[in-house]
Amino acid sequence: MTIEDILAKLVSFAQITGAPNRAMTDWIAERLTEAGARIVRIPGPEAGHENLFASFGTEDRPGLILSGHMDVVQAEPGAWQTDPFTLTERDGKLFGRGTSDMLGFVACVIGLAPEFTALSPGRPVHVALSCDEKTGGRGVPSLLARLPDLCVPPLGAIVGEPTRLAPVRGHKGQAAIRIDIGGRPGHSAHPESGLNAIHGLSEVLAETVAMAAMLEGGPRSPEFRPPYSTLQAGLISGGRAVNMIPDQASLSVEARAIPGVDPLGLLQSVLARAEKLRARGYDVHHTVLSNFPGLVIGPDAPLVVLAEEASGKMAH
Repeated sequence: MTIEDILAKLVSFAQITGAPNRAMTDWIAERLTEAGARIVRIPGPEAGHENLFASFGTEDRPGLILSGHMDVVQAEPGAWQTDPFTLTERDGKLFGRGTSDMLGFVACVIGLAPEFTALSPGRPVHVALSCDEKTGGRGVPSLLARLPDLCVPPLGAIVGEPTRLAPVRGHKGQAAIRIDIGGRPGHSAHPESGLNAIHGLSEVLAETVAMAAMLEGGPRSPEFRPPYSTLQAGLISGGRAVNMIPDQASLSVEARAIPGVDPLGLLQSVLARAEKLRARGYDVHHTVLSNFPGLVIGPDAPLVVLAEEASGKMAH
């Protein structure tokens, strides 16, 4: 199969994040096994969700990990001129959901896998593919937990996110939370009879906006754009009708933190503001949706030098 054929097959799975992915992992595992890999399947966060770890070469030497995710986000109706889950070539470009982020990379890894065995006697090659990345990286923690048993500490990992083929030597940390506020229902003609959950949530939203503005003047890291940590309200919901006092409201907030800053820590003032609502009779709950730290490695690190030599582009 050509790499284009492999990509067409991967796109056709329509592997929407949050959905079981066993059919896709079965197919990928078969291709990598044919190329000489040892395959380990690692359960993800739910039944039918799994990660794959494939190894080429000796197990007792540090190697390189080629890492990617298998899921894609849903294709919005009406936003596509072609079937998003059928690979289509037009004007020298390949169109399909996930061709860039990041099934194109996965297809290249699978297509080149037969060459890994020839390379691996001196330097093992490992392939780490995770599920449910688009829902806050929910799949990869179980893979990382198994890593010490799967290979000796690696030289590093190359993650195939779209970067216009220029090496990127770091990423911000990210944390996301959902805050649920419970009030008391009633009719809008008698606001004193209820407790408006949206009104309560608006105070939490105001704290989110204020914290976001404050971060613009905070610590900076010039490797990133913007060079400071950020925070935003991404989802909000509540209410059932304009003449009903809403008894439920929800807000999802995301923080992205420069390395050295705890992303979940950036959300503490928002959580504290929500907790203050309890004193006025509101029910308050929060859920951590994702949480991982930032990372940056120096420009002279061996992995950076290797990536620059391979790509012909300077890292940033």
